[in-house]
Amino acid sequence: MAIGAGVVWCLVLGVAVYATRIRPDPHEEAVGWRLILWGGVVFPTVVLAALLVFGLGLMPQLREPGEGLRIDVSGEQFWWRVTYRPADGPAVVSANEIRVPVGERVEFGLTSPDVIHAFWIPALGGKVDMIPGRENRLVLKAEKPGTYRGACTEFCGASHALMAFDVVAIEKAAFSAWLAAQATPPSPPEGEAARGRELFLRHGCGACHRVAGTEAAGEVGPDLTRFGARATLGAATLANTPDNIARFVRETGALKPRAKMPAYPNLPGEELAAIAAYLGSLK
Repeated sequence: MAIGAGVVWCLVLGVAVYATRIRPDPHEEAVGWRLILWGGVVFPTVVLAALLVFGLGLMPQLREPGEGLRIDVSGEQFWWRVTYRPADGPAVVSANEIRVPVGERVEFGLTSPDVIHAFWIPALGGKVDMIPGRENRLVLKAEKPGTYRGACTEFCGASHALMAFDVVAIEKAAFSAWLAAQATPPSPPEGEAARGRELFLRHGCGACHRVAGTEAAGEVGPDLTRFGARATLGAATLANTPDNIARFVRETGALKPRAKMPAYPNLPGEELAAIAAYLGSLK
């Protein structure tokens, strides 16, 4: 397509130079009609038809699912619910970050419970809408390790611009080990993090968030079981640091307009620090 576009560009410039520099005098009407017919109708029709046939021929293999791994992603206001469904193991729930094995085709099931979102990882493939009431499918393959940026590309509300995610592509063996570890609860916290867990549960955070191995079993908000291992928080709104965690809990609405999570501006600083330490320890 790039070569074809270059050829067309050269032809158009050639005609323009010919008509303005080489032969600027009036031409016969028949010449103009032939140029319109062959250059403006026949040539574009043939080229676009050939590109369409070529593209349609690619679609079946592009949509062919992988060997077993499926990742369900639900776009929600304003975050991403992620569920890994391997063929030979239990489902693993996560949020706002996706990991995929390098060199393996992965099928994504894309849905939404509220408004239309759009799932797009530019470096890996095209965008697909996430429409309430239906499921769309997308098959992608990461060719090399790395971190790829993804985003919502359908306006979905006040925090649409703050709804992104990272896709981390790692080697197959590392991915298998990572996925197996995700199916087990994180290690019990110690010190300040242990106090942070008590505060997390006391203040009712578990009503909306789930942390495997604890009383927190909420499903309204993102799953926080392995929150500390993610590079960002708030769907790639801020870097995942203790200060930013405390700030997000304290100023949720200011950082993420119209987010459903309530802010906790009245929590004492030491309690915010303990909760941040606990969440950061969930790896």
